[in-house]
Amino acid sequence: MNSSLIILAGFAPFQPTPGLALWSLLIFLLFWWLMSKYAFKPIMEGIKTRENHIQSALDEAKKAREEMANMQAENDALLAEAREQRATILKEATDAKNSIIAEAKDKAKEEAQRISTNAKQEIENERKAALLGVKNKVGNMAIDIAEKVIKKELKGNPEHEDFVNKLVQEVNLN
Repeated sequence: MNSSLIILAGFAPFQPTPGLALWSLLIFLLFWWLMSKYAFKPIMEGIKTRENHIQSALDEAKKAREEMANMQAENDALLAEAREQRATILKEATDAKNSIIAEAKDKAKEEAQRISTNAKQEIENERKAALLGVKNKVGNMAIDIAEKVIKKELKGNPEHEDFVNKLVQEVNLN
């Protein structure tokens, strides 16, 4: 066993020799050239393409964020405008309501005043008619009384009878 250990002690798995180093370098350079021609270029192009896709996706995301911010601003502006219009509409409706109420009150006052005026006029007319009726009755009563008094006075006096007949003839002639 000792002898096999001695043989193994002198054995080195890699003993660089100038020829082996030259061939190793040539094979490595050939491998590198083949890899750069057929592997590294497509890999680099793929990486560049992927980088461009990622960059364009980032740019589109940035644009989308900006558009969303613009849309949010537009929505806020539209919302503010809608609130303003709502306030204007409510104010106009309130003004219209108040105007209608005021107009109705004015019309009611005018109607009440007209009715009151008509009632007063009717009362005045009826009062005048009643007064006229009373005057007529009083006048008729006075005439009746005067007629009776005159008849009594004229009844036995021929001179008065002649005067009355003369007046009646004059009235008939006219």
